[in-house]
Amino acid sequence: MLEHKYAEVNGVRLHYAATGEGPLILFLHGFPEFWYEWRSLLPEFGKDHLAVAPDLRGFNLSAKPADLEQYRMKHLVEDVHALAAHLGHRKFVLVGHDWGGAVAWAFAIAHPECLDKLVIVNAPHPGVFARELQQNPAQQKASQYMLMFRTPQAEEKLAANNYRWLLNAFGLEGSLLSKEEQRAYIEAWSQPGALTGGLNYYRANRAGPPDGRVQESTGNFAVDPSRLAVNVPTLVVWGEKDTALLPGNLDGLGEYVPRLTIQRIPEGTHWVIHEKPDAVIGYIREFLR
Repeated sequence: MLEHKYAEVNGVRLHYAATGEGPLILFLHGFPEFWYEWRSLLPEFGKDHLAVAPDLRGFNLSAKPADLEQYRMKHLVEDVHALAAHLGHRKFVLVGHDWGGAVAWAFAIAHPECLDKLVIVNAPHPGVFARELQQNPAQQKASQYMLMFRTPQAEEKLAANNYRWLLNAFGLEGSLLSKEEQRAYIEAWSQPGALTGGLNYYRANRAGPPDGRVQESTGNFAVDPSRLAVNVPTLVVWGEKDTALLPGNLDGLGEYVPRLTIQRIPEGTHWVIHEKPDAVIGYIREFLR
């Protein structure tokens, strides 16, 4: 049974869904998702864990600070730290996808002592992504949408025609999502300030490829480039048909992550959690054992 709760942590109010009891496993969603991304995984891991999926700051039912600086990576990392403490756990398993994965990488770099294990789904390590954006023309091209997301016009474009652009990100006409799921996403995107909150992750952390027309861009999500080692056992699950984050983001990853396991899902896209939940669950289960 999923419970919906709120926590006042790190100066913001975070909404989260939780089920089960035992050691903590924390799931971080990406953009344009919300806690609901993990709805098929929470009951499974709630069998033997306290499984928790928050709405990250800026999303859905969580607080949406007005100040752009409040979306810098250091604040996102501290939200996770404070939420785990609020839940009464000093050590836990952290799972992240997309922006949630970027936060998870940064958390593992900053607080390795807090993690039993790290699980990343289609989210690039900051050091590797910085390299890919500087040196790989295909990744530069694939990341052009990030520059659009940072413009003042982004909210209007994404909200037009009842969020058609965002729905199309989940396949043509949102084909990856049922009508019920589409309604849930539209409701989340329609929360006052939610679109801006999500887009502010790109703006505050200057995510995107080099472009002379846009202020400084970076692929490392504002993580200190001198601190990129991840000294935590790490599983990376990657849908290889991701058109936004290309498989080159796996090349050389072991240089930063000594205890690394990679599981590739050849038919998975960026939305592999929706497409292949059983495979993702199986790989995480195997890794936790």
